[in-house]
Amino acid sequence: MKLLRCPINGLRPIQEFYYGGEYRPMPDPDASTDAQWADYVFNRDGAPGVRLEWWYHLASGVWFLAEHDTARDVFLRTFLFEELGQG
Repeated sequence: MKLLRCPINGLRPIQEFYYGGEYRPMPDPDASTDAQWADYVFNRDGAPGVRLEWWYHLASGVWFLAEHDTARDVFLRTFLFEELGQG
Protein backbone atom coordinates (compact mmCIF):
# COMPACT_ATOMS: atom_id res chain seq x y z
CA MET A 1 0.00 0.00 0.00
CA LYS A 2 1.31 3.43 -0.94
CA LEU A 3 1.45 5.94 1.92
CA LEU A 4 1.67 9.72 2.10
CA ARG A 5 2.47 11.78 5.20
CA CYS A 6 -0.13 14.40 6.09
CA PRO A 7 1.58 17.23 8.00
CA ILE A 8 -1.31 17.18 10.50
CA ASN A 9 -2.27 13.47 10.79
CA GLY A 10 0.92 11.62 9.89
CA LEU A 11 1.33 8.65 7.56
CA ARG A 12 -1.94 7.72 5.79
CA PRO A 13 -3.00 5.57 2.79
CA ILE A 14 -2.76 7.47 -0.53
CA GLN A 15 -6.49 6.83 -1.10
CA GLU A 16 -7.21 9.49 1.55
CA PHE A 17 -5.64 12.20 -0.61
CA TYR A 18 -6.52 14.25 -3.68
CA TYR A 19 -3.79 15.57 -6.00
CA GLY A 20 -4.19 19.31 -6.58
CA GLY A 21 -1.51 19.94 -9.20
CA GLU A 22 1.96 21.37 -9.29
CA TYR A 23 2.64 24.40 -7.07
CA ARG A 24 3.85 27.40 -9.05
CA PRO A 25 3.97 30.95 -7.72
CA MET A 26 1.41 33.15 -9.48
CA PRO A 27 2.81 36.09 -11.45
CA ASP A 28 1.92 39.59 -10.31
CA PRO A 29 -1.35 40.45 -12.11
CA ASP A 30 -0.43 44.13 -12.35
CA ALA A 31 3.11 43.65 -13.66
CA SER A 32 2.95 40.58 -15.91
CA THR A 33 2.43 40.44 -19.65
CA ASP A 34 -0.16 38.36 -21.50
CA ALA A 35 2.63 35.96 -22.50
CA GLN A 36 3.64 35.48 -18.85
CA TRP A 37 0.02 34.77 -17.87
CA ALA A 38 -0.40 32.32 -20.76
CA ASP A 39 2.76 30.52 -19.69
CA TYR A 40 1.52 30.30 -16.08
CA VAL A 41 -1.94 29.04 -17.03
CA PHE A 42 -1.16 26.64 -19.88
CA ASN A 43 2.44 25.40 -19.74
CA ARG A 44 3.84 22.68 -17.50
CA ASP A 45 7.23 20.99 -17.41
CA GLY A 46 6.50 17.29 -17.85
CA ALA A 47 10.07 16.05 -17.42
CA PRO A 48 10.64 13.67 -14.49
CA GLY A 49 12.23 15.24 -11.44
CA VAL A 50 11.48 16.78 -8.07
CA ARG A 51 8.23 18.78 -8.04
CA LEU A 52 6.41 20.79 -5.43
CA GLU A 53 2.76 19.68 -5.51
CA TRP A 54 -0.53 20.55 -3.84
CA TRP A 55 -2.24 17.68 -1.99
CA TYR A 56 -5.52 17.61 -0.06
CA HIS A 57 -6.23 15.25 2.83
CA LEU A 58 -9.89 14.32 2.45
CA ALA A 59 -10.37 13.11 6.04
CA SER A 60 -9.15 16.32 7.69
CA GLY A 61 -9.77 18.93 4.97
CA VAL A 62 -6.14 20.10 4.94
CA TRP A 63 -4.33 21.40 1.84
CA PHE A 64 -0.56 21.02 2.00
CA LEU A 65 2.53 20.86 -0.18
CA ALA A 66 4.54 17.76 -0.99
CA GLU A 67 8.00 17.58 -2.48
CA HIS A 68 7.62 14.66 -4.91
CA ASP A 69 10.36 12.98 -6.93
CA THR A 70 8.33 11.95 -9.98
CA ALA A 71 11.21 9.97 -11.51
CA ARG A 72 11.26 7.55 -8.56
CA ASP A 73 7.66 8.21 -7.39
CA VAL A 74 8.89 9.01 -3.87
CA PHE A 75 7.64 11.75 -1.56
CA LEU A 76 10.61 13.54 -0.04
CA ARG A 77 8.71 15.71 2.46
CA THR A 78 5.33 17.28 3.15
CA PHE A 79 4.56 20.59 4.85
CA LEU A 80 1.91 23.28 5.25
CA PHE A 81 1.90 26.26 2.86
CA GLU A 82 2.77 28.62 5.74
CA GLU A 83 6.12 26.83 6.09
CA LEU A 84 7.05 27.78 2.51
CA GLY A 85 7.78 31.32 3.68
CA GLN A 86 6.10 33.10 0.74
CA GLY A 87 2.76 33.95 2.34
